[in-house]
Amino acid sequence: MAENTEYEALTPETLAKRLSGIKVLNEKVGENSDLWEVAEIGDGNLNLVFIISGKNGKAIVKQALPYVRLVGESWPLPLYRAFYEYNALERMAQRHPGSTPEIYYFDDTQAIIVMEYLDEHTILRQKLIAGEKVQGLAEFLGQFCARTAFRGSELSMQSANKKSDVALFSGNVEIPAITEALVFTDPYYEAEQNHHTKQLDRLISVLRRDVGLKIKVQKALQRFVSNSETMIHGDLHSGSIMCTDQTSRVIDPEFVQYGPMGFDVGMLCANFFMAYFSQPAHRQSGLEEYQEWILNIILEIFDVFNAEFRVLWANERRGLLYPPVLFEDQDHDAMAACEIVLKDIWSDAWTYCGIEMHRRCLSLAHNADFEEISNSVERASLEARNIEMGAHLIRSAGAFDNAAEVCEVARAHNRRDFL
Repeated sequence: MAENTEYEALTPETLAKRLSGIKVLNEKVGENSDLWEVAEIGDGNLNLVFIISGKNGKAIVKQALPYVRLVGESWPLPLYRAFYEYNALERMAQRHPGSTPEIYYFDDTQAIIVMEYLDEHTILRQKLIAGEKVQGLAEFLGQFCARTAFRGSELSMQSANKKSDVALFSGNVEIPAITEALVFTDPYYEAEQNHHTKQLDRLISVLRRDVGLKIKVQKALQRFVSNSETMIHGDLHSGSIMCTDQTSRVIDPEFVQYGPMGFDVGMLCANFFMAYFSQPAHRQSGLEEYQEWILNIILEIFDVFNAEFRVLWANERRGLLYPPVLFEDQDHDAMAACEIVLKDIWSDAWTYCGIEMHRRCLSLAHNADFEEISNSVERASLEARNIEMGAHLIRSAGAFDNAAEVCEVARAHNRRDFL
């Protein structure tokens, strides 16, 4: 790449010339950049994304913009988020090999990441809207969440390395601040950029008058900002997972920070519940069977996460926390401590799950699961079930012993009309 000390946004017309000198792109795509085909495909809220195609193959180029693309230049954002995304992808690849796209090249000044093109992969959210299934999805996601949570914590890492990593990612200030506002704060008052389906007015008014619920949400925010248990993806939803019918990969960890172990898996489960509640608007044939498939994904994620976490606890617990000298070396069973840790993780997870279910209907960035429902009356009815269940989870998160109990709550809400 020609040296350029000033940031400049890529375009389909300029990309080939600007990136032609990158050796790995010449190898992966083709040596003659004049023959490259460039297409912009980014439809997210923040970044530019391009596919480069050539005689040798394809690659993805992602570039951060200095503002929130969803809103425009009135909401500036730092380019450094690409640096943190790159470092997060590198660590995720180490902690769960094969779970993320391979990184080919990174340019800090231009906020560019060049990575593997995931052939035949599509966004999971669109698969769920279309009623498609992915083989091994729950196993992959349960293992990903457990491995990244455990291996990014002081259960596994040496304390000095963990503290150094926390210091590195603590510079990612303005991106997590979006989460602090859009997820934890804005849904619970009339924030300027909020929007919602009009028929939800009464239900939302009641929700925002619930002081006890807002206290629980703020306590969850307090844990989110002060608990650096592990490196978290920070925005793990069905739009940041790409799948074929049989394989899955995690993308877009630019909201990375160190935070609570239950955050990622809680956000993930929320997006499956939203897919579940939205299904009646997307299909009639096979509705009940597909909704149950979605709930089974949540059940399996719970079981796989716990099983994998226990294996890691038994075999990779080499960090500062719960050291063998206090347990196994004294012939004490450390698994009792593991069960307490897991209980705390899932109590947090169900809380974050409920909050995310609110955010995606009440705050700025909504889910296509609901947004693609053109009939506002139908959309509001389904969103109401989602909002009411979210409130139930926030109020009762610590009371659930397993995911089966939570899924039964979803079934009960799916049968009710809250408007």
